[in-house]
Amino acid sequence: MHKPLAAPPSETVQAQVAKTRRAARALARLSGDDRNRLLLAAADEIEARSADILAANQRDCDALAPQVASGKVAQAMAKRLKTSAAGVREMAAHVRDVAKLADPLAQVFSTTELDDGLILEKVSCPLGVIAVIFESRPDVVPQVGSLAIKTGNGLVLKGGTEARQTNRVLHAIWREVLARHAAALADAICLLEERAEIMQVLGMERDIDLVVPRGSTEFVNFVFQNSCIPVLGHGSGICHIYVDASADLEKSKPIIVDAKAQYPAACNSVEKVLIHEAVADRFLPELAAALQQAGVEIRGCERSRRIVPGISAATEEDWQTEYCDLKLTVRVVRDLDEAIDHIERYGSRHTESILTEDTSAAERFLDEVDAASVFHNASTRFADGYRYGFGAEVGISTSKLHARGPVGMEGLISYKYKLRGSGQTVSPYAEGKRTFKHKKR
Repeated sequence: MHKPLAAPPSETVQAQVAKTRRAARALARLSGDDRNRLLLAAADEIEARSADILAANQRDCDALAPQVASGKVAQAMAKRLKTSAAGVREMAAHVRDVAKLADPLAQVFSTTELDDGLILEKVSCPLGVIAVIFESRPDVVPQVGSLAIKTGNGLVLKGGTEARQTNRVLHAIWREVLARHAAALADAICLLEERAEIMQVLGMERDIDLVVPRGSTEFVNFVFQNSCIPVLGHGSGICHIYVDASADLEKSKPIIVDAKAQYPAACNSVEKVLIHEAVADRFLPELAAALQQAGVEIRGCERSRRIVPGISAATEEDWQTEYCDLKLTVRVVRDLDEAIDHIERYGSRHTESILTEDTSAAERFLDEVDAASVFHNASTRFADGYRYGFGAEVGISTSKLHARGPVGMEGLISYKYKLRGSGQTVSPYAEGKRTFKHKKR
């Protein structure tokens, strides 16, 4: 087992990011095969260093335990922090999955012959340097790192103090693999650790091209409000499942239990269930029993409490709260219209699902509900870059510009226009002596 890593040498954020930007240019010059070799080497190293990762993670968990016990830190954060041998294997698998994807760089989207010997191409390219600010989850480092390498982007990571030891080991793996390939690549991924460094990062619009905050609603909103850098993220994951009058109720129960209890700390776990009044009397008692057996605390509207008297009353705050815990709020609604209206009012535009055997109702829900992901007869937990086939994800975006939903490598590339000429000037076209062909190739 490797010795625990010491803290990285003190260095200004500006200097670290400048090194990352230089290394990113070297990374972008590599061939797709070379970038894939880096990813495969990192995946092998993650598995080889499993004992180190787990030991560091246990130290982080042990350090956090007193705060969880005192109620200062939510149990959900502790769950997100903890990894396992299987979790480490999954980290490596995700990196290998990214390596299998087609090279996203230098792809020619379009070619236009403006005139004889004057050719314009629209070509994919890296964004430059991406900063990801996150809490708890150790798998962020390999997932986001793999996407950065694949897309030729530099990466600035700022993890939470609760995961400091785990993040150091995982970052060291990236640094060692990159340096082994070429010294110029060593700083392509840098790790920041101090809370005060966040504000410095948010003010570096000349050096950082995209910020991805992953944390509480308050923190994400803070980043949106305090940076001129483009921000990709989502404020909260208030996900709904609507059980329609035509739902297959036997099919619906396990879907809802999965969406809530399979991993309640995730942003794509269901938080609110809406049930059509035509099936509520029959379905809600069965659903409540299944959820309670899974350890879920249920809160409900007045009508749902008449159907299942044992559940507690839901407040206005409950409808606006992302629990990230084994808690769920239920409401009986008149019809699909009321369900869509409720989602429009309280949803966070993350992921919404309808359970129904009525195709027209399903299609209307999929078309009208404003969310990054909309599902029919499926658990909200499928809203994930890996499950979508992206290999990994940098985060979830509820924005409608640049990238939306789980953001994989396509969300980390941009494009540029390359114009190749043979001595042309604009004057002949402005004077009417020549005309453009604008011929698509």
